[in-house]
Amino acid sequence: MDTKEVANKWAKMCREGQNLECVNELYAENVTSREIPGWPQELTSGKQNVWDKNKAWLDSVEEYHGGEISEPIVAGNHFSTKMNFDVTFKERGRVQMEELAVFEVKDGKIVHEQFFYSME
Repeated sequence: MDTKEVANKWAKMCREGQNLECVNELYAENVTSREIPGWPQELTSGKQNVWDKNKAWLDSVEEYHGGEISEPIVAGNHFSTKMNFDVTFKERGRVQMEELAVFEVKDGKIVHEQFFYSME
């Protein structure tokens, strides 16, 4: 798959709630994932660790109120998307999140993801 195909498949799977399946299918074994500075798990390396991080996030959500993922924007071997989420976390309460995600693709797999966000 080229970058556009990976981007579109990533967006489709995430919109359908197939986040963990998405990691299994589209991420490279040596993927890295970066959160904002100072946030827990600021840098995570390895497909299984990224899968575990996603699972922990999903498990921390008590209720999902809504959200959306924009159409991906592709530039060379990178793509980005804007995401909005309205969720109630088990330990933090209800949070509105607006996030920009940037991904790097190599040989048809996501090799790096980085998230930029604010929470109210």
